[in-house]
Amino acid sequence: MAKLLKKKQPGDSVIQRFSSEYLHEKKVALLEETANQIREDIINMLLKAKSGHSAGSLGMADIFAAFYFHILNHNPKNPNWPDRDRLILSNGHICPVLYAALARAGYFPMEQLMTLRKLGSRLQGHPHRKSLPGVEITSGPLGNGLPQAIGISLAAKMDALTGSVQAKQKHIYCIMSDGEHQEGIVWEAIMFAGKNRLNNLTVVIDRNNIQIDGFTEDVMPLDSLRDKYESFNWNVLEVDGHDIREFVSAVTEAKATFEKPTVIIAHTIPGKGVSFMESDYLWHGIPPNKEQAGEALKELRTLGGRIKSEHE
Repeated sequence: MAKLLKKKQPGDSVIQRFSSEYLHEKKVALLEETANQIREDIINMLLKAKSGHSAGSLGMADIFAAFYFHILNHNPKNPNWPDRDRLILSNGHICPVLYAALARAGYFPMEQLMTLRKLGSRLQGHPHRKSLPGVEITSGPLGNGLPQAIGISLAAKMDALTGSVQAKQKHIYCIMSDGEHQEGIVWEAIMFAGKNRLNNLTVVIDRNNIQIDGFTEDVMPLDSLRDKYESFNWNVLEVDGHDIREFVSAVTEAKATFEKPTVIIAHTIPGKGVSFMESDYLWHGIPPNKEQAGEALKELRTLGGRIKSEHE
């Protein structure tokens, strides 16, 4: 049985996790439950805001739960701790899933989630670096997150040259959409990272196959992403983005790859957990109305009808 480990870091930390090599069934179940709670948060936030992006936010809940409650070396009580891992969200429009994960991890009060996209709120429609603790970059223009992550990665390697053990342990993660790979700046960044063997950088692609105008392969075909990344000297892994154990295993492998950066192509279902949203590109950039939100929450609370709802 894996032992529960307390993460050692400056100040008090609420982050506890099992060793990354093995996830006990109870830990997997807890992460899956957290992901489902994040999905409920997303629905409630979008309903209250009356605007925002549903499909991608719901589809990435499992991965964000894995990051903030198991993978990342971070401290919500000290969000600017210099030797923390960095998680860069490039496709900033799915910020509802980031905000929900940050709130549940303890970066700011849960009730603030209901201020999403409100005038004067810290929870803007795209993340703003200086508005909210835990947000690493300001993101909005697609394709710009990876170049910033590469800059942070390169800086971390320069810090490591000072001999700091903690600096050497720092890892940079960048979450990207598949659609933003239609941006030219992305491929310049990919070439740079491969050439400079940035092994402290792991990119996670949300391969959900949709964008605002339709399916990616109809709008501007992207496949084979594996072949393209490999040609630029990247280590490529592919996973089911809803299998938390499989995703954590891929991250562990990425961190053990010393000669090149890693990209994890995470195959996800847009709108995951809400049947009428799943795989429908029309939900890319719209929120549910009151009736739709009620139906979505009922599905999520009963795990698609597999358990009896207490609200029935």
